[in-house]
Amino acid sequence: MSTRASRPAVILLSGGLDSTTVLALAQEAGYDAYAMSFNYGQRHVLELERARTVAQAAGVRGHTVVDFDLRAFGGSALTSGIAVPKDRLLDKPEQDIPVTYVPARNTIFLSFALAWAEVLQARDIFIGVNALDYSGYPDCRPEYIRSYELMANLATRAGVEGRHLAIHAPLITLSKAEIIREGLRLGVDYSLTSSCYDPGQDGRPCGHCDSCQLRARGFEEVGVPDPLLQRYGMDS
Repeated sequence: MSTRASRPAVILLSGGLDSTTVLALAQEAGYDAYAMSFNYGQRHVLELERARTVAQAAGVRGHTVVDFDLRAFGGSALTSGIAVPKDRLLDKPEQDIPVTYVPARNTIFLSFALAWAEVLQARDIFIGVNALDYSGYPDCRPEYIRSYELMANLATRAGVEGRHLAIHAPLITLSKAEIIREGLRLGVDYSLTSSCYDPGQDGRPCGHCDSCQLRARGFEEVGVPDPLLQRYGMDS
């Protein structure tokens, strides 16, 4: 019987490529993973099905899905009738944050994770934000993660009592290709994941939204086919 001390950690798991890689990295580091997903009224609710599949395949200690509805506020193509942008030039600098940004989403997600971490007596939360291959979201930046961690330690009993809470964002400085290489090294089955903002009813990715384009570019740079596209008989 193992005598290893428990190291619980809350992993934000969307069922996408990035969060699935983060889950694998946390488990490699020896953490007991408790996955947290969100049903927030998102257009791409298919990701919850994928999150459950990923969590089961990874053998997490626990998986909870939190329900709330950001469609009450809208303001995003992912939580309203606004069309999802397709075939944008992702390398073209833009001043405006794209309409796929969901207002305050990561702040809301991390707040739920923080509450569960306190109950689990976990000192670590993992999130798959990325500051390189992303669509310009303000809550994916290193300064945001640093600021949230500071707030978390001011706002919780654990922090006040000296049990420091850490927010880990291990992908934040990696390109999509580097993320995929890490996942392949860890044996991540990317055919189980979904990245598309506007998938078909059968889960088939659209191939044209920002997220699909970034994923495709990552696999192309790595030089391997995307197993998700192979699953649907689509060209890589």
